Amino acid sequence: MIIASGVKHWVANVRAAHGNVVLRRGRRQLVHLVEVDVQDRGPILRRFLAVAPGARPHIAVDRHAPLTAFEAIAGQYPVFRIASTTRDTAWPGYQASI
Repeated sequence: MIIASGVKHWVANVRAAHGNVVLRRGRRQLVHLVEVDVQDRGPILRRFLAVAPGARPHIAVDRHAPLTAFEAIAGQYPVFRIASTTRDTAWPGYQASI
């Protein structure tokens, strides 16, 4: 999950909920989001721009730029890995809804 428009309020909510969120896309799904380290985001952002044309206006690097250009801006764009979880492993007191 890449946040092409930068840090938003819901990103802060996810961080406050320690990554435990309820995704609502047709049905509710309890998942755990793991934030990708900044030093690992460059290649992900580069690939994202290659496959998601709609994101290009939101990321301030040309999709053909070298990897170093993506690494330079990686801290501005939160990236999360989605890991499924079950109710047994979720922290019921800490959930964000997105």
